[in-house]
Amino acid sequence: MANLKYKPVAHDHKQFLAKAKTRKGFSEAYEALELEYRVASQMLKARVRAGLTQDAVAQRMGTTKSAISRLESAGKHAPSLETLKRYAQAVGCELQVRLVKLKE
Repeated sequence: MANLKYKPVAHDHKQFLAKAKTRKGFSEAYEALELEYRVASQMLKARVRAGLTQDAVAQRMGTTKSAISRLESAGKHAPSLETLKRYAQAVGCELQVRLVKLKE
C-alpha cells in the first residue's frame, strides 16, 4: 500500500455561510438542519484531528468511502447511533449523547 500523506483542504466555513446566507431560503433550511450540521462538523473535525482520510475511516469501519461521505454530509443521511459509535471509534473518539433541558 502506498504511504500517502493526508492534507486537509482549507475551508473557511464562516466565509461559506456568509455567502450562502445571501441565497433565498438558505437561512431557514440551514436552521432546520442545525443539529445535523453540528454533528457533521464534529465528525469532520474528529477525522481531521485523527489525520485520516475518508478511505481510511471506511477501511476501519468495514464500509466504503462513499458511505463515509454520506455520513459526513448533513441532511442527506440520518445515521443510527450504532453507526455513529463505529465512526467515533474509527477516528479515535467516544460518542456521547446528552439530552439538555430547554431554556424557558
